Amino acid sequence: MSKAQLKLAVASKDGISINAHFGHAKAFHIYSVSEDQCLLLELRQVEHYCHGHHGSQSAMAMILQTIRDCHAVFVAKIGDGPADKLAAIGVDAVADYAYEAIEPSLLDYMHQWPRPTDQQQ
Repeated sequence: MSKAQLKLAVASKDGISINAHFGHAKAFHIYSVSEDQCLLLELRQVEHYCHGHHGSQSAMAMILQTIRDCHAVFVAKIGDGPADKLAAIGVDAVADYAYEAIEPSLLDYMHQWPRPTDQQQ
């Protein structure tokens, strides 16, 4: 049985690894991921959200709008507040693959889909 494709966003400074903090990302790499393939669809530019000890609410709203069609966003790090805002729009924040290569990480995530907790919902 073939698994569905997922659209996943990645915060990356170099397009090679998951190495950008959610609040410092200037762009998100958008991938379509199937069980055996990662396809880079586009690069979506955003204004970074985090400005030291406070965040720009207008930048956060723009980021949420920019990646709301994605199933998950992969980041090096994310705070609880932004993670909660992503969860509220149905986007999972994934920091489990921080500083790892993008494509193997996305494929690994896809192979674990659906997670047992998701099947119960």
